[in-house]
Amino acid sequence: MSAADQNLTAALAEVKAEIARTDTKTGLLLAFIGAVLAGAWTVAKDTPLNLPAYVAGGVGMVVLVAAAGVLLRSVRPNIKGRHGFPLWATLTPEQITDTAASRDLATDIAGLSRLAVVKFTGLRRAVDLTCAGGALLVLAVVVAVVGGAA
Repeated sequence: MSAADQNLTAALAEVKAEIARTDTKTGLLLAFIGAVLAGAWTVAKDTPLNLPAYVAGGVGMVVLVAAAGVLLRSVRPNIKGRHGFPLWATLTPEQITDTAASRDLATDIAGLSRLAVVKFTGLRRAVDLTCAGGALLVLAVVVAVVGGAA
C-alpha cells in the first residue's frame, strides 16, 4: 500500500469517526432536551405562574422542540445512497464486486466530509437553540419568582 493510499485510508477513518462523534453528541443532546422539556412541563403544570412567565416559558419550550427537530433532521438516515455511499442492499453480488474494485477513496472522503459538515452544522444550530430555550426557561423562572414576590 502506497503512502497516498495509507493517507486516504486514514482520512476516511477520521471522517467516519467524526460522523460517529457527532451522532453521539446529537443523541446526548436530544436526551438532555427531552429531560429539560419533561422537567419544565412538570414544574409549570403544578405551579401558578403569571402571564409573562407563561409566555417566556412557552417560547422557551417551543425553541427546545425546534432544537429537537433540528437534531432529528441531522441524524435522519439517508436511504438514497448519496454522499459516497453505494446502496449495497440494491446491488447484485457482481455489482458489489465491481463497485468495490473501482472504489475511489478520495470521492468517498469528499462525500462523507460533506455529510459530516451538514451533521455538525445541525448539531451546532441545535446547541444554539438549546441555549436560547434554556435561557428563556430561566427567564420564566425569574419572572415567576419576581412576579410572585411583588
